Amino acid sequence: MIYPHRMKAELEGDFVLFLIGMRINKPLQVHRWLPVARAMPRMLTELYTQPELGLLHADAWFGRTIIMVQYWRSLEQLHAYARSKERQHLPAWRAFQQASDGNTAVGIWHESYQITAGSHSNVYVNMPLFGLGKASGDFMPVKNK
Repeated sequence: MIYPHRMKAELEGDFVLFLIGMRINKPLQVHRWLPVARAMPRMLTELYTQPELGLLHADAWFGRTIIMVQYWRSLEQLHAYARSKERQHLPAWRAFQQASDGNTAVGIWHESYQITAGSHSNVYVNMPLFGLGKASGDFMPVKNK
């Protein structure tokens, strides 16, 4: 559904905006970057099937640099997931570190931002539920002043 009016999204309480991605530096070395690319779908499946882990929503864009925007309930949950020996992330991280030692075929990066309640703004026009709207589950009309 496309929302044709000026809309906004609100998420109650604090949350985390997490940007994560990879850059394919040497496209012909598929054997180097494909295992890295395959790790994220496993993690997302785990996170979406276990919402108590804290992921609210994720969107991805693909090209030579792949970027994923994720919304998390808390920085503590994000860090707990990243460090857990029982979850998909830590083995993938260790495999990347081992495989990337001495080669630059693929790079990875991430940035985390703690957002406090009321300290953000957003606007959506002619859009389906997207971004923070997807994370919160709804858009609401922006009231004209």
